[in-house]
Order: sequence, then structure tokens, then C-alpha cells
Amino acid sequence: MQFTNLRRMFRAGFLSFTRNGIVSLASVLVMTITLSVLSGVLLFEHVLETTLISVENRVDVSVYFVPGADETSIFGLKTEVEALPEVANTTYVSEKDALAAFRDRHANDQTTLQALDELDQNPIGAMLNINAKDISQYETISNFFSDTSTLGAGTQSIIDHVDYAKNKAEIDAIEGLLAKGRMLGLVVTLVLMLLSVIVTFNTVRLAIYFAREEISVMRLVGASRMHVQGPFIVEGALYGFVATIVTMLLFVPITYWLGKHMTDFFQGLNLFAYYLSHLLSFAGILLVFGLGLGALSSVLATRRYLRV
Repeated sequence: MQFTNLRRMFRAGFLSFTRNGIVSLASVLVMTITLSVLSGVLLFEHVLETTLISVENRVDVSVYFVPGADETSIFGLKTEVEALPEVANTTYVSEKDALAAFRDRHANDQTTLQALDELDQNPIGAMLNINAKDISQYETISNFFSDTSTLGAGTQSIIDHVDYAKNKAEIDAIEGLLAKGRMLGLVVTLVLMLLSVIVTFNTVRLAIYFAREEISVMRLVGASRMHVQGPFIVEGALYGFVATIVTMLLFVPITYWLGKHMTDFFQGLNLFAYYLSHLLSFAGILLVFGLGLGALSSVLATRRYLRV
């Protein structure tokens, strides 16, 4: 008996969905826009996080030593740094290697190379690159070199400068962009969700108006609340279900184009490959939101206008 009632409920909801034609199409389109924005927000957040991770992997604390600094003192400082719990690894670049790298970077600048050749000694000092175990620990490592006891070997400092502020500013900028992007996506999604609820609400209310005589008869014969509301909830859920399918199909060509033309821009991330590999996750999230929005809209409409 219960199964029969459910079958009738689903059948009535499906018939109402197909009969309403243009009105149902409008609801599906509005909900598709909402789910598309939600999908875009999820993809955008992943792009920002991938970019942030890429920047984090390139960030380090670079310690530049004065030219001619004693290597014994440098390696002593290197040992101290490696003993810090925040440090993952260090890379030492000798004066000779630093000079060779400088020449490579300025291979097309003959004026700079000629001026370098005229000098009696290497003007470029050695360098120590330090990678932290976590990005939040770079500032602690940088502060280690602020200690006056760290900056010198005897009475003379062997450190020219520590380069971290520029890298930190870049990370902070991307983290700020990520936070703003999430907030903007949340606001836009909430606004469109509200719009979807309003449109679906009015669609169901219109369906209730057309079926008012049938509903009156159902009330008179003692139909339960769920028996009356059920078909409209099914109809609302169908809006979300169809909108989910349309959105999933719509994002196939969109992510394919982005993956084909903008992989380099997205730090090597192929959005099409990412979308396909997470297809079930996207479908699940969109389906939950779609069905939820449609069902919620129908429940609100029936509670407000049926009074059953």
C-alpha cells in the first residue's frame, strides 16, 4: 500500500512537471544558473589552492652572504639552521656557482658581463636557500636571522641580507585572493539560490492553483498532508534533478576548452582532467543542492498556500 502511494505521488509529480511546460523550463534554467555558479566556485577555489601550493613550493628563505665570507663560518651557520625544527632542508650555493648563475641570467646583457669581467674579484657572495616544513614556519626561520648573535662570526657579520619579505607578500596576496574569491562565490551562490527558491516557489504555487479543485476533493476525503504535498515536492525535486544533468553536461565543453587553452595559466592544472576525475563528486554535490532547493521550494509553497 505504501509503495502504491509513493508510485502515485511520483507519477503525479512527473505529470505536473511535464504539463507545466514553459514554467518548468524557466525553473530549470534558473536552477541551472545557480548550480553552474556553484560549480564555477568549486573549480575556482581549486585553481586558487593549486596556485597557492605552487607558490608555496617555490618559496624559501634566501640568505645572502657577503662576498669573501669564510666558508667555515657559513657551514657552521648552516648546521645551526638545519637543527631548527621548522627547517625541512637547505641548499648551499657557493660563490662560484652563484657567479655562474648570475652570468646565465644576464647572458644577453653584454654591458653587465663586461663590467663583471673588469672586476678583480667575485662581487657575488654565497647563498643559502632554506625550505620550511610548513609555510607558516617561514617567518619563524626568518626571525632566527634577526638575532644579532646569528648575524656574525666574531665581530664581523657574514650575512649581507635575508630575502623573505617579497616572498611573504606574494603568499599573503594569493591567500587574500583565495579568501575574497570564496566570499564572493558564497555571496553569488546564496543570491542565486534565493532566486531559484523564489522561482520554484511561484511555479509550484501556480501548479497548486491549477489543481485547486482536485486538492479540495482530496481534503474532503481525508487525504494526508504528505499525500497532498508529495506530488509538488516530487515536481520541485525534478527541477533540481534536470538542472543537475544540464549543468554537468554544460561544464564538459567549458572545462575542455579551459583545459586545452589555459593549462599554463592555471599553473599546469588541466581543469578538464580534474573535472572528469572528480565527476562523481561534482554530481553528488550538485544533486544534493538541486534536489534540496527544489524540494525546499515546494515545501514552502505547499505550507504557505495549501494549509493542509
